Amino acid sequence: MPPHLFSPIALRQLELRNRIAVSPMCMYSSQDGLANEWHLVHLGARAAGGAGLVICEATAVSPEGRISPSDLGLWNDAQTDALKRVVDFVRGQGAVAGVQLAHAGRKASTWPPGAGNGAVPEAKGGWQVVAPSAIPFADSYPMPEALDHAGIRKVVDDFVAAAHRAIAAGFEVVEVHAAHGYLLHQFMSPFSNQRDDDYGGSFDNRVRLAREVVRAVRAVWPDGLPVFVRLSATDWAQEGGWTPDDAVRLAALLREDGADLIDTSSGGTLARADIPLGPGYQTAFAARVRHEAGIASGAVGLITDPAQADHIIRTGQADIVLLARELLRDPYWPLHAAQALGHEQSWPTQYLRAAPAHTPARKPRA
Repeated sequence: MPPHLFSPIALRQLELRNRIAVSPMCMYSSQDGLANEWHLVHLGARAAGGAGLVICEATAVSPEGRISPSDLGLWNDAQTDALKRVVDFVRGQGAVAGVQLAHAGRKASTWPPGAGNGAVPEAKGGWQVVAPSAIPFADSYPMPEALDHAGIRKVVDDFVAAAHRAIAAGFEVVEVHAAHGYLLHQFMSPFSNQRDDDYGGSFDNRVRLAREVVRAVRAVWPDGLPVFVRLSATDWAQEGGWTPDDAVRLAALLREDGADLIDTSSGGTLARADIPLGPGYQTAFAARVRHEAGIASGAVGLITDPAQADHIIRTGQADIVLLARELLRDPYWPLHAAQALGHEQSWPTQYLRAAPAHTPARKPRA
């Protein structure tokens, strides 16, 4: 029997070759939302490195939904064509290609890392941002305009249109981004949602938009392919805000709405939060979602060691593990993890000379 980390998993009619997923990571390397050679090499390397699922970065469903002017997008057909090349290569390496669809809300129109801090002025390519309420994320961030019902309907329609384009590009997993303080999470958290209509106030009202988006995406996504949702399980606030109990409650509702897996993260709504960072610090949230909401879950956050990742799967805390920074450091982490766990994992033909079974022992020096 292979280590639990390297056992396949079926999600609807789709099978992943192992339980290792490349977590969506923004590259801030696009122009006009288009994928380019960087995305091909970045995602392709991690597919060749042995991951079972490679999820493309937060991909904006509309121009105003971008975090920065350098974000990837899926609001026009040219972007579809550019991503198809990446998807084809990822699938050619035996991995499944996924895409995370996102809208940044009040955290949009900001500078990418290394280019500046805070809001991008309109004179330099910035735009008017939107949110559930006119509350900026921080003093240096743009002042958002509160969405009216027509604007909310447009958000849902934009997610659906982007899902159609994701299908055309060949993606087999779609993830709705409802975490990290972006638009759908902004509606969920009382810290960013102070509306008094049917999208604010009560729990059911605050999660209404996230549920509408998931139901709408599920309605157009192929029946045999899974829909993921990334949730922040907590705002990490001492009092108030979005809580783990809220996340479990919403996860159960999303299961009814057609979601297949909850990618369980945390934080992002508050500019300052006391987060107890440490190995696997978010794994307990994934375990609660899996066992209490009755839906498959993904664990993410400072998972770096093969034994640690295998333990998460073996003990039923999550169904998959998603790695981010560790896969930036080592695109071939899955191949190295297989070796560490005593599992024979197929290496790309081009790299067989470096595989453990093909590497000759070094002769001792005289």
